[in-house]
Amino acid sequence: MSDEKNLNDDINEIVDDAKESAKEFGNEAEKVVSSSDNKKVLAGILAIVLGALGIHKFVLGYTKEGIIMLVITIVIGILTCGIAVSAMGIVGLIEGIIYLTKSDEEFYRTYQVGKKPWF
Repeated sequence: MSDEKNLNDDINEIVDDAKESAKEFGNEAEKVVSSSDNKKVLAGILAIVLGALGIHKFVLGYTKEGIIMLVITIVIGILTCGIAVSAMGIVGLIEGIIYLTKSDEEFYRTYQVGKKPWF
């Protein structure tokens, strides 16, 4: 009987620890989701204003994509007399509008958890 009682006590302790861990995880996730709103707005505005330079990609942690946009804008922009700059500006404008029109949760899932780098 005492072995069963000890086992029940151990199980109850594990369950209580799991509940506490789940609450802590939920609180931390809430903080991350709420702080991603600022990143969403910042990335959206930067994409609209400086989209051709890819600054918004760096803000979201997409370094490779940011460098690609920056190189296309500067190097290929010079070679094409600004056509590439206009194209990258349009890409930035579209991405900025997409960022700002998504809900906070959808933005977080798509661009921060899912790591979707383009559109």
